[in-house]
Amino acid sequence: MKSVILAAGKGSRLGAIGEETPKPLLDVGGKPILARHLENCAASGVTDVFINTHHLAEKIRDFCGTGVKWGLRITYSFEPTLLGTAGALNNFRSQLADSPFFVIYGDNLLSSKLGAMRSMLDSTGSAATIALHHREDVSTSGMVVCDETGTITRFVEKPAPHEQVSNLVNAGVYCLSPSVLDLIPGTGESDFGREIFPRMLREGRRLSGYILDADVLPVDTPELLAKARNSL
Repeated sequence: MKSVILAAGKGSRLGAIGEETPKPLLDVGGKPILARHLENCAASGVTDVFINTHHLAEKIRDFCGTGVKWGLRITYSFEPTLLGTAGALNNFRSQLADSPFFVIYGDNLLSSKLGAMRSMLDSTGSAATIALHHREDVSTSGMVVCDETGTITRFVEKPAPHEQVSNLVNAGVYCLSPSVLDLIPGTGESDFGREIFPRMLREGRRLSGYILDADVLPVDTPELLAKARNSL
């Protein structure tokens, strides 16, 4: 299996912390977030990892190297201009076209069962399996609505109060069929939550929600980073 880890974000809301350290390399519980993702990939049978970079790219490359430390093969891209969560895949399009693959947001701290997500993709015939988690306040997140079978019926990015009809949000881990690549514009910025997944629903493609049994810990601000560190 293959996995794309998105690691290009600027971490602007972290202030001085983000200026010195890319978010995926922030230490939480004695280990960088990115190391946790790589360990999870290796334990889940992933062999090839593709990492996009932008902000402090050399630090990410220096830390991960070739991937041999985790028994992985790592390939990098550099984005002079950020391409978004979906646009980032264009630099790896040819390597991802032959079988289902994972996409992992590299700056979220979470534990996801990648093998179970792949099994759900296969058993349901879905084009995508999307990891979801519960959150009381969904106003700053990508809210997701599922039916009784776990099939996703709606996405609302940062919903207004009257739109908040679910407490499930996008956790930033996907298992995708290669057919999803055909929906990503070949150039420029594009985003899964705002563009690609809603389009898939409009076109009648099946998306399944895999609900995590643990919290997702964001580290977007110094306060959230401190909270995440205190929780481990």
